[in-house]
Amino acid sequence: MRLLLVEDNPELADWLGRALTAAGHAVDLARDGVEADQLLAYEPYALVILDIGLPRLDGFEVLKRLRRRGNRVPVLVLTAQSGIDDRVHGLDLGADDYLGKPFELAELEARTRALLRRSQGREAGPLGCGRLLFEPQARRVTVAGAPLALTPRELAVLEVLLYRQGKPVTKDTLAEQIVRLDQDLSPDAMEIYVHRLRKKLAGSGVRIATLRGLGYLLDVDDAA
Repeated sequence: MRLLLVEDNPELADWLGRALTAAGHAVDLARDGVEADQLLAYEPYALVILDIGLPRLDGFEVLKRLRRRGNRVPVLVLTAQSGIDDRVHGLDLGADDYLGKPFELAELEARTRALLRRSQGREAGPLGCGRLLFEPQARRVTVAGAPLALTPRELAVLEVLLYRQGKPVTKDTLAEQIVRLDQDLSPDAMEIYVHRLRKKLAGSGVRIATLRGLGYLLDVDDAA
């Protein structure tokens, strides 16, 4: 999923960015509140990880403007301030979860997964379709118990389709969710990834259908 990380500490931002990327996410970074506010006004994200103590515009104001625009993207707030009043203020402004600094990476990753599941209307645990099973925490895909080897980009495409299984997903939506702002993904490249996925999913009980004008749809293959 495509995330926005808003953090002005260079070392922490680099550490979190690398960890979230390793967990399979496409991560954009904003280093101050104004940059974050501008990105959130125009770019779609599955989740925002937002520090409160930001230059130019603090995290509370970024969150306030985001919700004022009607954007309901999940927001995980990071703060070095331990006071209950600050936590209550952030939650009242529309934050979905809070994590105080310092924190363990495992807890951040767990909270991230929980917020993404909640936003997709999914319960905790693996995602299944046909004989295919995806374990988000381990980033592992199996077919009837046997590991399925996928490249990181193929796995990213499959994950988006799995979370929206039974519903069409446009090429633009796929691209928005699996690449960062500084990356580019052409329609031809997307078709290549989907073509490779189809070949690897043969015999899995899962199919990726192309719906003209609507995009791709992942569902159970009744003929398998």
